[in-house]
Amino acid sequence: MPGPSALRSPARDARSPGWCVGVDLGGTWIRAVGVDSRGRRRQAKQPSPGLDGLRDFLNRLWRRWALRRGDVLSLAVASRGVWTSVERRRLGRPLGHLARHVTVIADVEAAYLGALGDRAGVLLLAGTGSMALGGNGRGRWARAGGWGPLLGDEGSAFWIGREWLRATMGTTGFAQARRMLRSRDPVARIASLAPVVLRGARRGSGDARQIIARSQNALANLIVEIVRALRLDAPVLVSWSGGLLADPRFRAGVWRAARRRGVVLSPARPRRSAGAAAALLAERLARR
Repeated sequence: MPGPSALRSPARDARSPGWCVGVDLGGTWIRAVGVDSRGRRRQAKQPSPGLDGLRDFLNRLWRRWALRRGDVLSLAVASRGVWTSVERRRLGRPLGHLARHVTVIADVEAAYLGALGDRAGVLLLAGTGSMALGGNGRGRWARAGGWGPLLGDEGSAFWIGREWLRATMGTTGFAQARRMLRSRDPVARIASLAPVVLRGARRGSGDARQIIARSQNALANLIVEIVRALRLDAPVLVSWSGGLLADPRFRAGVWRAARRRGVVLSPARPRRSAGAAAALLAERLARR
């Protein structure tokens, strides 16, 4: 994982023209943030094309922003589903024509750096998928969850949508589930049901309330696992990322569930997004 110092904004050098671009490739959305040597910013957001569509997305974005390879000093991509050095090289190699320097990190790494910087704590990510990443501030890291929809992602938006389909299978859920499973991206389609379930829980639906409570408990378990693995001192700094945790009432339920497990939490609003963190990382790497 790149050192937290990578997020300290370097001094800008007007004599070094060019762009540094950070990309946050998630399961539902892809976001790009570009910063040039004069401090100008560009941003883009669209539904995620997935790993296979990343190169085409960036080629189109470069054309829209009128960029050539020589114009881009550094490109930092924060991607889901990327952990090992082999996976990083495999994703980065086809992007070499886009920038002078390309680096790839996991999306949760960028989210942690953006949210907490070099501070010890836990970053809980819950969007289409779910996982937690913790650091002790002295170079030791631990992760929990993040195994994808087939093996994990408990408590995520996908998990909520799947449990809702199961609960309603005897009524409208069966036909809806068949349509979603036959769609181009069934995981994202099923995850899109999470806001529906949240609204149902607030309106008093018993099934929806039960699913949301189980989701909050599952996410709290990820925090507890990290705290125990790293033996983090109380109060534990915790921040968040992902569309599901953008809901303050849902998020508060996760904190309550963790506190019931004996963890003393100190929630901290993210300092910046994963995309902005990736852009700052790109700037730092360009200066090197």
